Amino acid sequence: MDNELKERMTGAIDAIINWPSNLINLFHHNDTDGLTSAAILKKALEREGYTIKTISLEKPYPAVLERIFEMTGQIIIFADFAGRIAPIISDLNNNKNLVVILDHHVAEPSTSELVINCDPDLFGLKGDRDISASATCYLFATLLNTNNRELAWIGSLGAVGDEFFVNGELVGENLNVTEEAIKQGKVRIDPNKKGGHRYIFITEKGEVSGYWFMEYLDTLGGVGFYQNGPLVGIDVCLNGFTENSDKMVERLKKVKDDIFAKEIERLKNGALVQTPNIQWFHVQNRFSPMGVKMIGVFCDTIKKLDFINPEKYIAGFQLIPNEVPGFGKIEINQVKISMRVPIAMENAIREKKKIGLDVLLPEATKRLGGFSDACHSLTAATTISIGKESLLIDEMEKILKES
Repeated sequence: MDNELKERMTGAIDAIINWPSNLINLFHHNDTDGLTSAAILKKALEREGYTIKTISLEKPYPAVLERIFEMTGQIIIFADFAGRIAPIISDLNNNKNLVVILDHHVAEPSTSELVINCDPDLFGLKGDRDISASATCYLFATLLNTNNRELAWIGSLGAVGDEFFVNGELVGENLNVTEEAIKQGKVRIDPNKKGGHRYIFITEKGEVSGYWFMEYLDTLGGVGFYQNGPLVGIDVCLNGFTENSDKMVERLKKVKDDIFAKEIERLKNGALVQTPNIQWFHVQNRFSPMGVKMIGVFCDTIKKLDFINPEKYIAGFQLIPNEVPGFGKIEINQVKISMRVPIAMENAIREKKKIGLDVLLPEATKRLGGFSDACHSLTAATTISIGKESLLIDEMEKILKES
């Protein structure tokens, strides 16, 4: 672990220990990386006697942040998002709470001593290559208590779930946490016939692939976001599969498959809009009752299909419901855009021959007064006001033309 990152995390732990509260409000993302991050932190902090309140967010929307920072005197942890918006959080918090950020996306430094940003991006580690949020949380947990090394397999699962491989293999801290899990007999590696590695997890179900496990958790957290799916996903990580979790996943997968199949037909029949460098579409509210994470999952699903132009960025829009589990009714009034790139473009972006999504989308979103947080070079998502969808595409085309 980078020494400066270790020092930052140690400082955050000391601050938590010295804060006069036993309750920790843990806000986390709802994908595999976010659910595993929450599971690691929940287990590690409960071991130290803390009471953990977990709340899953699809994004830390401005309206949600305003509601969060009505709190006073609390400990707040953000896992798998918020690294980029540390300055905004510093202003909103106004020194009222202790805030710790354990993210792995592109980050900005905090502007407050009470907002401690432990995002490894600030220390030279790349979230789309070296370290997942779950690996970040695992490192934090092991500094808290070395007994938490037993959670290595959960950290490995989050890293596999984020699917940021180099030549088909985990590297950096993602590899380190996986090797620890291998030593403990909870993970093994098989060579992949197409190159790279397959990561196999040893569970009470027997051996399951990392891809299968990721799909299981992503289904709970994404498709089941409004049906307590994230809570079930965390419980699976900590206590294993149950008959109820299996049945829930089976039911939710059918919902997803039916909705995705209908939308793919729409795109094939002319709903995919083409601009010089971008191919985009809008699902409006047709993905309901699924969460808005699913627009990104859908972009991943279609990026290999034959009707997708392999040389253009992929963008999908989905309306955000004015409701957040754990908060109730919140007037968000935004649309989410998720972006992916076809396989043929990935190396060009990694080699800086084409603009990465972590630059392209946030810059265009900023020009329209939208909200950016967790973006990677190959996967990204932001939000803008409803009605500005075409304008956002136009701004991205301007940026691409200027580059």
